[in-house]
Amino acid sequence: LPPSDRNEVFSCFVFYAVLLVIKMYTIAIITGQVRLRKKAFANPEDALRHGGLQFHREDPYVERCRRAHLNDLENILPFLFLGAVYSLTGPSLTVARLHFLVFFLARVLHSLAYLLALQAPTRSLAYTAAQVPCVSMAVQILMSVASFA
Repeated sequence: LPPSDRNEVFSCFVFYAVLLVIKMYTIAIITGQVRLRKKAFANPEDALRHGGLQFHREDPYVERCRRAHLNDLENILPFLFLGAVYSLTGPSLTVARLHFLVFFLARVLHSLAYLLALQAPTRSLAYTAAQVPCVSMAVQILMSVASFA
């Protein structure tokens, strides 16, 4: 869109949303690579293809990667909805950017804490930090539409 027709807040949101989706794909790829390296396959047909049914098993690090990916799905998908709707409520670009940046950085830290097994409470603090902008956006969205309920 030409600059005069562009919603700057929405464009900022899209930037961070795409980075988060790329991060999610990266975690999925890491999980697959760890499965191959550890020879720990979730499905018997995959195990047979890579050496035999003895590799149809779980591995603690593969499971750690899977949990990191599932946690992303549980947290990033709601952010994508909240951020998109929040962008339409007319927030200040500076405030919106802060919401999106805090969420993004906290989720990156959360993934690193999960994958690298960083000392507690790193992961919990990152999770909590990411929830703050989401709660803030949800409250602001509700306040902007409450009169229509």
